[in-house]
Amino acid sequence: MGIFGRKRKSDSALDGLDESTEGTGGAAGDTGTDADAVEPENQLSETEQGPFDVADAEEDGIPRIDLGSVRVPVPDGSQVQVEMDPEAGGVRAVHVVTEQGQITVSAYAAPRSGGLWREVGTELGDQLRADGAKVTIGRGEWGLELSAIVGDVALRFVGVDGPRWMLRGVIAGPQSQSAQAPDVLRMIVRHTIVDRGDSPMPVRTPLPITLPEAVAQHIAEQQEG
Repeated sequence: MGIFGRKRKSDSALDGLDESTEGTGGAAGDTGTDADAVEPENQLSETEQGPFDVADAEEDGIPRIDLGSVRVPVPDGSQVQVEMDPEAGGVRAVHVVTEQGQITVSAYAAPRSGGLWREVGTELGDQLRADGAKVTIGRGEWGLELSAIVGDVALRFVGVDGPRWMLRGVIAGPQSQSAQAPDVLRMIVRHTIVDRGDSPMPVRTPLPITLPEAVAQHIAEQQEG
C-alpha cells in the first residue's frame, strides 16, 4: 500500500467546486426510506452534470488522477492512496483521502439499458445488513443512495448508470464528519470522467485500473525499499 501526495495550491481549479455542490441528502442515518419505497430506475441516470463519459467530457482545468478507466478529481489538500493486490500483483483500488473520509470511485461494465446501480445497490444494502450494519436507503441527485453505520465508521454509497458503464462511489469516515461527507463524495463523483473502452465485457466486470507513471514508479521504489 503506497501513499502518493497530490496536495494542490490554494488557487487550484478544484477549489471552487464546493460552491456547486448540491445539498441533496445529509449525514449517514438521515431521513431515508425502505428499499421498496424507492422508485425503480430502468433507464440511464441523468448525467448532464456529470459524471461524464469520455466522449462527452470537456476540458475544464480540474486536476484529476488518470487511472485509465476513470479520471478522478483530487481536491486541494487531499492524497491519493493506492491499494495493491499482493496475490494478483496489480492494483486493487485507488482511494482519495480527504478530511471527511476516504473516497473510492470504481467503474464497471454495464448493460446499454442501464439500471445496474439499482440492482447492485439493493444487494449491497442487504449485505451490509447481514454484516450487522445500520442501513438507510434514500434518494440523491442520481437516484438510490445508501448510508450505513459500521461501528464508529459512517459510509455513504452513490451510483450512476452511464452508457455501458456504472460508476460507484463510497466515502468511509468518522461519524463526526458524516454531515459533510456526502457532499464531498458527490462532488468527486460529479466531476469524474469514465473511459469504458470498446472491448466487450461481461456485466459487472470492473473496468481496469492503470496508474500514472509517476505513481507506479513511486510505489515500485517503496516496494524495493
